[in-house]
Amino acid sequence: MNHNFSSLILASSSAYRRELLGRLRLPFTVDVPAIDETPLAGESPSATALRLAREKARAVAARHSGSLVIGSDQVATLDDLQIGKPGTHAAALAQLQTMRGREVVFHTALCLWDGRTGTCQLEDIQTVVKFRDLPDAELDAYLRIEQPYDCAGSAKNEGLGIAILERIDSSDPTALTGLPLIALTGMLRAAGVPFFKA
Repeated sequence: MNHNFSSLILASSSAYRRELLGRLRLPFTVDVPAIDETPLAGESPSATALRLAREKARAVAARHSGSLVIGSDQVATLDDLQIGKPGTHAAALAQLQTMRGREVVFHTALCLWDGRTGTCQLEDIQTVVKFRDLPDAELDAYLRIEQPYDCAGSAKNEGLGIAILERIDSSDPTALTGLPLIALTGMLRAAGVPFFKA
């Protein structure tokens, strides 16, 4: 295995992703990519998430030669339509009203860019979330408490948002929070990063 990389970098401004990566107990730094995250015309939700994860990693890798760079992006979909970050209380309430009692698919794309070779590993981890069928008053109260206006789908499953969810189906339990650690540890192992020294 080639352990000769200069550093591990998380290409994200997300506090959630930073906390998740910290669980792996690997030294890393954070560099925020500045890319346009607008979906392209006719682009599928999965393709959007994969493209943005790759672009985030590549943009940061260009500034740090020889580094391993982690990029991730998440797109929520209902009836194959993308659900973005609501930004405001009114938009978040409208999202939750539309999703109540229904299943939403979250595409969490992960890219590990290897600055030593200019290649990347790329994967889309899908999570299916069933929202509880709750009345407007409860949805409104939830939003006022947690204010998840920076989260696609208007619910933080790692916080109180878990109370408005009925079911989460995923092969990677941290994917919904924004960084699929099972997939990531596999990618890092393939890139020669040791987790346990005997």
